[in-house]
Amino acid sequence: MSDLFEAESGFRPLADRMRPRRLEQVAGQSHLLAPGKPLRQAIEANRLHSMILWGPPGTGKTTIARLIAEYSDARFITLSAVLAGVKDIRASIDQARHHQGLTVLFIDEVHRFNKAQQDGFLPFIEDGTILFVGATTENPSFELNNALLSRTRTYVLKPISTEDIEGVVRRALEDREFGLGERGLGIDAEASQLLAQVADGDARRALTYLEIISDLVEDGNIDADLVAEIAQQGPRRFDKGGDLFYEQISALHKSVRGSDPDAALYWFCRMIDGGCDPAYIARRVVRMAVEDIGIADPRGLELCLNGWQTYERLGSPEGELALAQGIVYLACAAKSNAVYRAYQLAMEDARQSGSLEVPMHLRNAPTRFMQDHGYGEGYRYAHDEDDGFAAGETYFPEALAGRQYYHPVDRGLEIRIAEKLERLRKRNQEIKS
Repeated sequence: MSDLFEAESGFRPLADRMRPRRLEQVAGQSHLLAPGKPLRQAIEANRLHSMILWGPPGTGKTTIARLIAEYSDARFITLSAVLAGVKDIRASIDQARHHQGLTVLFIDEVHRFNKAQQDGFLPFIEDGTILFVGATTENPSFELNNALLSRTRTYVLKPISTEDIEGVVRRALEDREFGLGERGLGIDAEASQLLAQVADGDARRALTYLEIISDLVEDGNIDADLVAEIAQQGPRRFDKGGDLFYEQISALHKSVRGSDPDAALYWFCRMIDGGCDPAYIARRVVRMAVEDIGIADPRGLELCLNGWQTYERLGSPEGELALAQGIVYLACAAKSNAVYRAYQLAMEDARQSGSLEVPMHLRNAPTRFMQDHGYGEGYRYAHDEDDGFAAGETYFPEALAGRQYYHPVDRGLEIRIAEKLERLRKRNQEIKS
């Protein structure tokens, strides 16, 4: 069969030319492709199954799909869910039906297909018309249909380590047939390490930078200054609305909750460096203040709101320091989710207890008719009572009398709140007894 790795014509980027041609050349995925691993065994023994390859960009999803077809001598058809429609899918299935041997149908960005499009593959996976290989950068459990997931096996690809990316770069510089070996270029250790770092786990990005650098180097040696100049704007992996987005905001929230200001600052900076809208982080930080600090330290909410307002007035990058200040304060503050839990319990009662009537003594009586019908009768005005507290008064509907949702924690201001509530409850008990 024809070489799947050869382009039909035209220019081929270095990253495409250096695509691994053997399983042992795939970088960074030894947990899947090392000798003895199930996927490696399945490919080498030609005992293949449909699968989903989930991982960040540049980690080898397309390469693995091509190697599966190469090792099994199969026809390889590739579609991008970003560009393909129903017509393209039908044409690919028709090609597979008329092909005598195995057809590997590779769908890049498979999560972009809607439910109907994903379901359209199911009968052809089941009857063996195609060996389905889907690639996605998003969590399959959220983005793919259960029906498709039940007919495939998901393999998780990891970001490629800096050491493995340095190996990819060395191979490209040494390869005389497909790489840059004929140019006789060298790269010093500092430059190699920097290039691997700015690639951020993405081998394709590393080779793209290397190709650009190779056209600019003058003395045949690639140094760190040249790498830094080319890659200075290299973005970190961060996809608004994607897995990495929610993973990092989760890490920030949990670092604040766990009272680790240093880790909280790191995740904040990761998100800012990756291009996250600081206003989004400001909203989430205010949420942290009310959910995890609460009235154990009410100043936390005030400081975060001030930080948000400061950011809106100053903009980036000056305003981001105000957000950082709020984050550090929350991480160091006393923690309490007592109000958060109380709100959940009260909401559960409100939803499940039906339309309980407001007790008559709590109803307002602005008209003579309402007064004559007992509205407000027996209500005790707390400000007229000793210490501004009407001991023994009830405020719940009768069916919910005695409910207690709010339980202050033994931290921060809530220590004093708990002491006060305990005193008031004792006075209530004295009146009732």
